[in-house]
Amino acid sequence: MSRPVRYLTLLLKHLTALCALRVALLFLSIIGSAHAIVRRHDVSDSKYLVKPQSVPWFANLPNEGHGELINPRWVVTAAHAVSDMRDHPEDWFVTINGRRRIVSQIVVYPDYDASAAAWKRLFNEVGSGDAAAWLKRYNAAMAGMHDIALLELEAPVSDVKPVPYYTGRAEAGHVAELFGQGATGTEILGIPDNAPHRGDLRRAQNRITKADGAWIRYVFDCNADALPLEGVIGGGDSGGPVLINVDGVWTLAGVTHGLDGSIKDVLNLRSGHFKQGLCGQTYASTRVSFFAHWIAETIHSR
Repeated sequence: MSRPVRYLTLLLKHLTALCALRVALLFLSIIGSAHAIVRRHDVSDSKYLVKPQSVPWFANLPNEGHGELINPRWVVTAAHAVSDMRDHPEDWFVTINGRRRIVSQIVVYPDYDASAAAWKRLFNEVGSGDAAAWLKRYNAAMAGMHDIALLELEAPVSDVKPVPYYTGRAEAGHVAELFGQGATGTEILGIPDNAPHRGDLRRAQNRITKADGAWIRYVFDCNADALPLEGVIGGGDSGGPVLINVDGVWTLAGVTHGLDGSIKDVLNLRSGHFKQGLCGQTYASTRVSFFAHWIAETIHSR
């Protein structure tokens, strides 16, 4: 669900851009570089808008995509969201609480690069062969994908308190809050293809339906089950936060990845009718608790 492989906003952007790689990132980003918050059509957009000061630990990557300050010197984000940064040292910075912070090191999960290369090959074949067989391969690849990265800052952040991150295993059933500053739309029309990937900050709600292995998942409901501020992420939201309330404290449980593609998404992509951000689509976010040991070990070893 962030640029050419802004990864599975590369199927839906991972599928919408009709660029196989962006397709991969969309599906994954959204399932890969995702968009800003996609909302209910029957609720005013003003209800979703929030002030950046409400989430001071929220980080903007240089062009699109986000991260979260989880330690005075460390930001967590999606690995696919920093693909461009890794190749362009001039972009080694993030903006937190209105201030630019220099990044001294980018640490992606050890097997991410190999998985990303396999994703690219897989999505190059999304338009041909049996769709069900392709989706089976996609699901297998998804099970082995570890879309997470840590950014070490040159200097510790002293003006912002880091967000705590979740280390338990009980994410399913929680009503989560999602934040993003990317493209926006509604569940009826989806996200416009030309929607900008950096704009106003929005917050939405969604109920986590599944927490398994490296992923947490939720569905864009538009029926009686829809929450008052029901929504999902979109293009430009990759690496953004999925928060759950733990004993009264909003805690980081997920890092935005992107759309978790279905057979319907694949068929719509092939027919040229695919839209991201529609009612009924499922989304995946990197499950922070699955990586808690790696996060702690990386931070403490530097």
